[in-house]
Amino acid sequence: MSDAFRSRHIGTAGDSARLAQALGYADADAVVRAAVPVAILTPRETLAALPSAATEQETLAELRGLAARNRVLRPMIGLGYYDTNTPSVIARNVFENPSWYTAYTPYQPEISQGRLEALINFQTMVADLTGLDTANASMLDESTAVVEGMLLARRASKSRSTVFLVDADALPQTKSLLAHRAAAVGIDLHETSFDQSPPPADIDVFGAFIQYPGASGRVWDPTEAIAAVQAAGGKVVVAADLLALTLLRSPGSLGADVAVGTTQRFGVPLGFGGPHAGYMAVRAGLERQLPGRLVGVSQDAAGHPAYRLSLQTREQHIRREKATSNICTAQVLLAVMASMYAVYHGPDGLREIARAVAARASSLADALTSTGAELVHDAFFDTVRVRVPGRAAAIVADAHGRGIQLLLVDDDTVGVSVDETTTAADLDAVVQAFGGAAGAARAGALGVSAHLPASLSRIDEFLTHEVFHAHRSETQMMRYLKSLADRDYALDRGMIPLGSCTMKLNAATEMAAVSWPEFAKIHPFAPAEDVEGYLELVTQLEGWLAELTGYDAVSLQPNAGSQGELAGLLAIRGYHLSRGDLSRTVCLIPSSAHGTNAASAVLAGMSVVVVACDDAGNVDLDDLRAKIALHADALSALMITYPSTHGVYEHDVLAITQAVHDAGGQVYIDGANLNALLGFARFGDLGGDVSHLNLHKTFAIPHGGGGPGVGPVAAKAHLAPFLPSHDQAQRHEHAGGFTFDGGAISAAPYGSASILPISWAYVRMLGPEGLRDATSHAVLAANYVAQRLRAHYPVLYTGANGLVAHECILDLRPLRDETGVTVDDVAKRLIDYGFHAPTMSFPVAGTLMVEPTESEDVAELDRFIEAMISIKAEAIAVGAGEWPADDNPLVNAPHTAQAVIAGEWEHPYSRELAVYPVASLVRGKYWPPVRRIDNAFGDRNLVCACPPVEAFA
Repeated sequence: MSDAFRSRHIGTAGDSARLAQALGYADADAVVRAAVPVAILTPRETLAALPSAATEQETLAELRGLAARNRVLRPMIGLGYYDTNTPSVIARNVFENPSWYTAYTPYQPEISQGRLEALINFQTMVADLTGLDTANASMLDESTAVVEGMLLARRASKSRSTVFLVDADALPQTKSLLAHRAAAVGIDLHETSFDQSPPPADIDVFGAFIQYPGASGRVWDPTEAIAAVQAAGGKVVVAADLLALTLLRSPGSLGADVAVGTTQRFGVPLGFGGPHAGYMAVRAGLERQLPGRLVGVSQDAAGHPAYRLSLQTREQHIRREKATSNICTAQVLLAVMASMYAVYHGPDGLREIARAVAARASSLADALTSTGAELVHDAFFDTVRVRVPGRAAAIVADAHGRGIQLLLVDDDTVGVSVDETTTAADLDAVVQAFGGAAGAARAGALGVSAHLPASLSRIDEFLTHEVFHAHRSETQMMRYLKSLADRDYALDRGMIPLGSCTMKLNAATEMAAVSWPEFAKIHPFAPAEDVEGYLELVTQLEGWLAELTGYDAVSLQPNAGSQGELAGLLAIRGYHLSRGDLSRTVCLIPSSAHGTNAASAVLAGMSVVVVACDDAGNVDLDDLRAKIALHADALSALMITYPSTHGVYEHDVLAITQAVHDAGGQVYIDGANLNALLGFARFGDLGGDVSHLNLHKTFAIPHGGGGPGVGPVAAKAHLAPFLPSHDQAQRHEHAGGFTFDGGAISAAPYGSASILPISWAYVRMLGPEGLRDATSHAVLAANYVAQRLRAHYPVLYTGANGLVAHECILDLRPLRDETGVTVDDVAKRLIDYGFHAPTMSFPVAGTLMVEPTESEDVAELDRFIEAMISIKAEAIAVGAGEWPADDNPLVNAPHTAQAVIAGEWEHPYSRELAVYPVASLVRGKYWPPVRRIDNAFGDRNLVCACPPVEAFA
């Protein structure tokens, strides 16, 4: 029974011998051994420290045991994290629905219209509440968003100053993250008490950051401070609580240039810190400076409104070292949840929730003052700071005994935060912990707050679009969510063969624990004794990942691959600085590398030098040695991806890493392609000093439509002290006994902790042999596809014995030259065949990078192969003149139901060929909701909020 999950996860398990023999090998293991250089192969015994595979039932039982060691108390700690009620209709139909969580980033917008609409709802919600013109499709978390706001302010400001003012009443985790990130790029942070002394008129700064309301809960009017900074030529970033903004004046109305924050309290579980969707909005004129993703409205080939990602030239794989941010994704699944929370409640419902929160906080404050406690601030929304000289620790301990977690600010001060889940009994418990009588806080608990300044009351409307008023009943909401999901193509429909993205099975057993309250309802700053289960799970997963990668230490804090990259490079930076090597700032990056590599290097304070690749797609060893010699004294690091971005195992990898080490540099190995290596070789044994891993690729965390993700950073012992740390972490020791001191990289101590049980379960159920088999079958599937299609499309790069790794690059340029059919035409035509297209034009323009993964079965692989062969025949027909170049099934793809039904059919090919090019589609057709989208039109006419209903008439 112990290998039962392996057979469930690996789609080709029952056919592996037949597929391997078709390639000329005995089994899948032999295929990998023929492809991977012998010098780097790791003996099977290397992973003996990992536990053997458990059954699904055993794994769930162990997770239940870990969950039982977490205490689900009432969190009233605040600091940017609040308990919230996730409407059941959203929990069931989004959070726990594979139609939403198995989707990929909407690079093919024609088959992503559902989640793109949800994201444009998110953008509209954020823009309306913040009072600014344009919002992006989410950020990683609030603190990361503040850093991005700071960097945006530096780009947009005309000031040459290096000084950025930081609110003294900012969230502590945000202060830590700002300090870590600012140091690497030469920004000087000056902490300022804006509420007590506005900046003088003669200040020289490029920007400022204000928390609104403050971390202490204080509500004050920052208008004067904002104006002073802007008068000096600076830009102002305001971090605002969206729920508070239903009652308080918006940052836009106060004059802010940028607003940032989190949408966590809009129905997204606490989850010990994540994943949550941060946000960013900007005033007019700054929209082209926005980092991350931006959804816009364009039109399709029929002139109908259609959504797509806007301003795609900002994508970091295009801008590379000129990138302004390394964040190339978003927290889509969580942004969808937050946007649907607003859709379900509407503006009136949100105001009602906010008023109840504010009233309960006000009632609590009045009850606490009656006990003799002193309010630190008289104006607040949901957070009360109370001064109790010498009694703070005792009060916090008393409240904890009553099931309430309060914030111990210092020996004399306690913080109490109220949220939508706070009950009268909770207020009673808090008052009694302060020595008051039961019932003191109940009077007026649902009334109006007396502690919100009338001068800051919001008077303008928000969420006026019809979508925020149309879905009040659960029936309406369920149908709306279903209609959006039906417009999308996710992994629950069929294969998503995206190269470099590893869209594998996200097993239901792996996902089960994510919504358990013992994992979902835990505050990231809860006391250590309340999170023993989480800490044990984290320690185990750190140890397993270290063992699997050949490194000594692992930090799980980075909540995206981009953040893991940055953390690894900042660790290298810290290491060199600790040794007095101040001049080591050059980062060598192959021309084939992921675009985030170069962007991360720049944000780590490094300068990028590009290393050439040879005709076979490998790093050009001669060029590498020349660049090392040229920059020897300044060499900081080399970043490489292994297997390479071209999908092959480079045989010179040991020589490459040795050359860098001989010159005093460090080696960063990008873990994006670990799915082709796990169990057979380890980064640490290749000469790697540090790597990030993508748990949302190799370790089965769902991509969620473009987030969440987890990007742990793993390192050798000499770099371990420089890995991400966190001031509020419950435990500072990590697996292996290491202590990190590299500074925060994400807002929460353990990043997106609530989805770590997914990868924990993946490793636990596969065990060392199953992980190895997953790798061998991923490589087997890719080589099977490559071999079957090689006669129709050249496979651009191959390694030893003509084999590829876990992905292959199909060269469509000869087809284009022969027929005029482009890679875009093939990608869109694949939609008609019922497929998500492979990765287009990366890393080589005019190609498709195909990664079938180990999860797909032979029938699905053959279905894809059949589609690609059929499309090739269609292209040849175009080239032969059977169909006009401007009117054929490829250039008109994809075909919607309306396109083939409405009006007269005037094309030179049949309706049947348009929508049923193979017989298997007749009963299981996926119908795209829109035709091909005009990207250029959308960029020329930038609209990034919900269009009026009339636009769809």
